[in-house]
Amino acid sequence: MFKSIAILCAAGTVGLAGFGGYVLAARPLPILAVETQATSTPKVPAWIIASIGRTEPKNGEVRITPTVPGRIAQSFVHVNDKVEEGDVLLRLDDDEARYRLVSAEVEAAARRRERDAQPVTAGREDVKRIEDTLYSSERSLTGARFELDFVLAARRTGGTDSQLASARKRLVEARERVLRDRTALGIALAKPGLAAPNRLEAGFTAARAEVSVAETMLDKTRIRAPVAGTILQLTGKVGEMIGPSVEHPLLVMGDLSSMRVIAEVDETDVAKVRLGQAVFVRSDTYPGKDFDGKVTAVAPSLAQPRIGQRGPRRPTDVEVLEVTILLDGTVPLLTGMRTEVFFR
Repeated sequence: MFKSIAILCAAGTVGLAGFGGYVLAARPLPILAVETQATSTPKVPAWIIASIGRTEPKNGEVRITPTVPGRIAQSFVHVNDKVEEGDVLLRLDDDEARYRLVSAEVEAAARRRERDAQPVTAGREDVKRIEDTLYSSERSLTGARFELDFVLAARRTGGTDSQLASARKRLVEARERVLRDRTALGIALAKPGLAAPNRLEAGFTAARAEVSVAETMLDKTRIRAPVAGTILQLTGKVGEMIGPSVEHPLLVMGDLSSMRVIAEVDETDVAKVRLGQAVFVRSDTYPGKDFDGKVTAVAPSLAQPRIGQRGPRRPTDVEVLEVTILLDGTVPLLTGMRTEVFFR
């Protein structure tokens, strides 16, 4: 009997051993799994900081507002038009400004004749000569500016590029002459021991200054492009009254030859950001696509977040560091798009 029991126990042991071997084969021991993980190569993360950002043109958005109130008389551009620095974009009613300029020029001409009828004050011969040259240069600059405005308006209705190039060249040359003559006048007036002007000489100087003021007021009726770029927004229409307004710009423009992203990094991650750092940007508009770039500027101080405000600030809210990222190549991202920014 005992012999039978021993045989049965032996058989059961063999059966359990076989069953246990099946279980081990199907599910390895935990210790084996740990060893496998320990010997595998750890995966390096693709980024160390993530933040939100907003796309902008290469040099940011340029918001243009008039410096004087007035009614829009002409509009020379449309959205998506490319313009050069100094091009006139809009013209306001300028009748009053033109009349003031004509009046100032007539008065200056009369004062000049009166001055020339009398002998020049001793020691001021160079000043007289340079003043006359500068006055002529300023008149040429005004004419060149109006000529360019006229050519730009004609070009949009069939003008030639050669006419535009010539007008731009004459404007540049006129500006250089004015700058050169103003420098020469400053040097002449700074000579030690220079005699004071007589009444007629002072009268012409004052009249010439009135002409410059009238020119400035007339030029303010022209809204010009401060930089070269593309018109992104245009809110004004012909016939509308407009005025200076920082909150509501009349035009928005920017250089779309390349795009940049302004990212806001939490203050706890500031130490992980550096100039030249590689970055990739993602947008919900283009899922599964990364846009590479690098850090080109880091703000010198922290500030309040401006992207995605979460209502009134609380004492526990953190400050952020503004970081500028220039994107590589041409990207389909549009100005104002929200993005996710990952710093490698």
